Amino acid sequence: MPQYAVLIYTDDSAHALDASDEHLAEPNAHGDELAQSGALRAAYAFTPRALARSIRVGGVSDGPFVDSAQVVAGVYVIEADDEDAALAIAATNPAIRGAGGVEVRLIHSGT
Repeated sequence: MPQYAVLIYTDDSAHALDASDEHLAEPNAHGDELAQSGALRAAYAFTPRALARSIRVGGVSDGPFVDSAQVVAGVYVIEADDEDAALAIAATNPAIRGAGGVEVRLIHSGT
C-alpha cells in the first residue's frame, strides 16, 4: 500500500519541552485517532522554531532553515489506498484550521 508523508505547517510547534497535557490534548487526540484507524505508520512532533538550528556552507545558525510565517511543526507517515484517500486522512489534521495547513507527499523510497 502506498505511503504518504504529511508535513504539518503552523505558526509554531505546540510541542514545547514544557508543554502541558492540556496544551497537547488536541494534537495528541488526532494522533491517537490516526493510530486507531490503522493508517498511521510513524509520527514525529518537532519542538518550537526557537530550538531549531540550520546548517549551511557558512556554518550553523539559530532558527529554522526557511524564515517564514509558518514552520514545519511535525511530520507523520500514513498508508492509504491512493492519493485521494491520503488527502482525506490528512484533511482531519487540526492544523488546517486557522493559518496552518498540511502538505501531503507520496513517499518514493525509504526503509
